[in-house]
Amino acid sequence: MKTLYVSDLDGTLLRSDERTSDFTNNVINRMTANGMLFSYATARSIITAKKVTKGLDAKIPLIVYNGAFIIDNASGEILKANYFNRSSVRELLDRLFENHIYPIVYAYIDGKEKFSYIPELSTSGMKKFTDSRKGDVRENAVESVEELKKGEIFYITCIDDPEKLYPIYKQYQEKYHCVYQTDIYTKDQWLEIMPVEASKANAIQQLKAMFNCEKVVVFGDGKNDIDMFEIADEGYAVSNAHETLKEKATGIIGSNDEDGVAKWLEQNKM
Repeated sequence: MKTLYVSDLDGTLLRSDERTSDFTNNVINRMTANGMLFSYATARSIITAKKVTKGLDAKIPLIVYNGAFIIDNASGEILKANYFNRSSVRELLDRLFENHIYPIVYAYIDGKEKFSYIPELSTSGMKKFTDSRKGDVRENAVESVEELKKGEIFYITCIDDPEKLYPIYKQYQEKYHCVYQTDIYTKDQWLEIMPVEASKANAIQQLKAMFNCEKVVVFGDGKNDIDMFEIADEGYAVSNAHETLKEKATGIIGSNDEDGVAKWLEQNKM
């Protein structure tokens, strides 16, 4: 049976130092060289994902921005993209601005990927994020809310107080693909909003069809992995996973810091 294996990155394939270990890299590289179909699905961009998986040679398309894009790992070509409807995303942004929420907005502007934000209106959590991306060619500091509306928008990240973010999450969770969770590294509250078609589950199903696989096995740790667990034949939660995900898991494996995914693959891959 041809099987597609897909792992989340942060908190799952990555250790707490935000890197894949040499052990994980060696196991997956060896097994993909022998024919295993392996990919990862992450909320990260392809740029930051490649930085933290340096040494990992994934041969097939990768799922980034929580499924907003499927990108060829070798060429960087976008194989599948999901963008917001222009008028509806403007209404969404206006609603955020009315509530004094000034997000990081990801868009293609004049054919180039950018993440735009207003430094003077950034929360401490946003500043931590943007400071960690200094030198990134996508960085686009702007001065006005109108500039946040430019381009073909595909992802919106809000990092703010739960009291401000939760009502927005409740209002839009049915209209868009929304992920409301605490960042595992900084402990800041995040609300990520994507087009409703953008999800890890949809992207995995597209990869499954692309490679004519009969079975899907996934690995994860967070609430944003629930959708891919629901469509997989088997889903394994690392021991450090959120309890909600563990309840949906086929089984519990070793933690991210114990190289749980790589060890499971080495012992169980068929």
